Amino acid sequence: MSREVSQRRYQLEALVEWLCSNQTQAQIRPGISARTFRAQTAWCWNMEPVIEPTGEIFDEVQLDGIYLQQGHCCLIAYANGYVVDFQWCTTENATAWQVLLERIPAPAVVVIDGGAGLAKALRTAWPDTAIQRCLVHIQRNVRRHLTRRPRTTPGKQLARLNYALTKVHTVDEAAEWMAALATWHSEHRAFLNQKTYATDPLATTPWWWTHDRVRKAYNLLATQARKNTLFQYLQPALLAEVAGPVSSTTNRIEGGVNAPLRQMLLSHRGMRLARRKRAVEWWLQQHTDTPAPVHTFIEQQHYDPGVRTKPISEEPIGPALYDRAFSTEEGIGIQRGWKGL
Repeated sequence: MSREVSQRRYQLEALVEWLCSNQTQAQIRPGISARTFRAQTAWCWNMEPVIEPTGEIFDEVQLDGIYLQQGHCCLIAYANGYVVDFQWCTTENATAWQVLLERIPAPAVVVIDGGAGLAKALRTAWPDTAIQRCLVHIQRNVRRHLTRRPRTTPGKQLARLNYALTKVHTVDEAAEWMAALATWHSEHRAFLNQKTYATDPLATTPWWWTHDRVRKAYNLLATQARKNTLFQYLQPALLAEVAGPVSSTTNRIEGGVNAPLRQMLLSHRGMRLARRKRAVEWWLQQHTDTPAPVHTFIEQQHYDPGVRTKPISEEPIGPALYDRAFSTEEGIGIQRGWKGL
């Protein structure tokens, strides 16, 4: 191994080590100033780390997206405590999710928070995979409609049902919860269907639901109950297929990926967007099950791009003999003179 190759490896390893730690640039390599560190590792930002698909079939995969800023979202797949793959997109949508899912073999169950377009992508890419919605996210969305202190009696009862959602631990308790939701709806159907009519004859909307927020909260719970995505983690058929318990929340990817990524970006705040994205890529690559050595990504074009020369145009030098552009000599273009009003 030549000295130059060894030095390149050392510089890249130092940059990745710095990105994945809370240390400053001056602390990462004793004896090297932060300015020297930045100068030596400037070429390392040209590399784009990737995660090679392994083809492993997982029992459970958790999916989520994290935004660096508007228009720059990283979709992440996580399983068994490791990053499986990631995909950049402008916003969470079915197309972006499908690109990611098609690189991963379909698992037995997927745990999601209900991101935009994800359900459609799952139907296309993983049609036979069971879907478990994150119960914490559902609780949060219902609470947003009901608020923490509902004023009406039906709203208070529905809030208690929503609170009990994460207290379900057996199939029998799940059946009791579903029955309680159905009972609540039958008792308060008339309450949900109450309408308020506009008194202004010029109003654009003649009527609206009187208890719209309670209605939205119920519909959110009822929709997920109808889709059978609330208690997949308790289904005996699914538990017999997988090796261990199934998660009912996305806490693993939230705490194992999203939180450390945000902390990393906070610790190294000040980087421009392109470098923040590269930092996220290196962090994700380093937290796969068997990360490839960082030096395997080094190519000559990264540190020696060569001399960039301006391409020579093949157009003839001088005015064109025949062309479609205007010419003052032809008499059909823009005329100048005292009559050129």
